[in-house]
Amino acid sequence: MKTPFDFITLAIFAGLIVLFLQRSVSEAEADDHLWQYLVAAVGCAATNYVGNQGYGPAAALLLIATLGFIIYVLRPIKNFPRR
Repeated sequence: MKTPFDFITLAIFAGLIVLFLQRSVSEAEADDHLWQYLVAAVGCAATNYVGNQGYGPAAALLLIATLGFIIYVLRPIKNFPRR
């Protein structure tokens, strides 16, 4: 845990775990699938790897893309509209 990307991606991954666990025990029918969480987790891992290699701008773009995927596809905020 040396770079900011270590802490940021770990926090996002922890949030993914909480979101997955919350939806897996919920009685409501979920709109998401397991592979979508895998895509987000791989995005976190890729962001962390690229950031640790010293490519900060590329890692920042990957981070934005991963967060965009999480917000748009997994919708942790239920009122976020899909278009």
